[in-house]
Amino acid sequence: MGKITVIGIGPGSLEDMTPRARKAIEAAEVVAGYNTYINLVESLLAGKKVIGTAMMQEIDRCRMAVEEAVAGRDTVVVSSGDAGVYGMAGLVLELILQREEAQRPEFGGVIAGVSAVNAAASVLGAPLMHDFAVISLSNLLTPWELIRKRVEMAAQGDFVTALYNPKSKKRVKNIEEVREIMLKVRDPKTPVGIVTAASRDKETKVISTLEDFTQEDINMFSLVVIGNSQTYVKDGWMITPRGYQNKENGL
Repeated sequence: MGKITVIGIGPGSLEDMTPRARKAIEAAEVVAGYNTYINLVESLLAGKKVIGTAMMQEIDRCRMAVEEAVAGRDTVVVSSGDAGVYGMAGLVLELILQREEAQRPEFGGVIAGVSAVNAAASVLGAPLMHDFAVISLSNLLTPWELIRKRVEMAAQGDFVTALYNPKSKKRVKNIEEVREIMLKVRDPKTPVGIVTAASRDKETKVISTLEDFTQEDINMFSLVVIGNSQTYVKDGWMITPRGYQNKENGL
């Protein structure tokens, strides 16, 4: 039996990949991942077998990776950002544990990566300095009514709210519903940051407001951060106070 490891490669740039993740990819015989993510680590793949598949083929891709490890080849499955945040860590582990114990490859664990929400927040400034919620607006695997309920709860709880998969070519109304839900309990001038392609070559940053942010260019490579009631913008930076001003005057 070989070993299979799940790796978070970070948001895109090799400079944002952890040394541990890079070392594991370089040591592997087989690398599996979504084609877009495979392209991000192409310079590390010389001499390796590559299993690259399109979107919506996650189960097949992970099964093939597990079979490579069962056949004795050390294999890694790569996800962008952190593999445990909307990544492949859960699926790979489930597929391994479904097998009889004697037929399981060695599980090399999950190597954490810089998540998209962390990368986007760093571009915006400091919007996640207090409690926050992370919600995916993709309803391919989760019913929209459940996603909507989660948005409502985050809004009522005054959480800074980060949105993954905010808008696609077919799914254009969900983000508008989120805006309407948030406007019921938050000031229309609440800051909203939009970062597209964080840490990649075409990275863009826009800071808008809750009433206007859906007029901006938002796509599947964007991450949207909606501030809480205390979030503010100064000199182009988005900041959510942690509360230090309650301990010391003058902050």
